[in-house]
Amino acid sequence: MIYAIFAVTVLTVLIGLIAVSARIISVRSGTVPVGYFKLMQGEDVPEVLIKTGRCYNNMFEVPCLFYVVCTLYIVSGTESLAGLAFAWTFVVLRSAQACVHLTSNKVKYRMYLYGGGVLCVLLLWINLLIERV
Repeated sequence: MIYAIFAVTVLTVLIGLIAVSARIISVRSGTVPVGYFKLMQGEDVPEVLIKTGRCYNNMFEVPCLFYVVCTLYIVSGTESLAGLAFAWTFVVLRSAQACVHLTSNKVKYRMYLYGGGVLCVLLLWINLLIERV
């Protein structure tokens, strides 16, 4: 479980770096004035800024539930192959969703990948409850 947590953490950091890079490029190219970032409003911004920002923000939504449930597996000493499979499936789906979000941004595919990730987190919680009973 700890490696799955680490993988999602690395993914979050990478997406954050991509988002910061997009901001720096936008300011340097003159597309967005640096003052925009004080309140994140008042300017029309390139799609890449919105897309990378939203992708980064998404890493602090459902993944937080993933971090909590994986931590509970670890601290409770629960060892479960099903739990491990759900955790790594979540990592793969979340990574794929981020790739789609940052590239083609096809909403249909993002939705399926997001839904699969949410299902994995739910199954992790259910499995933990079953294993602990």
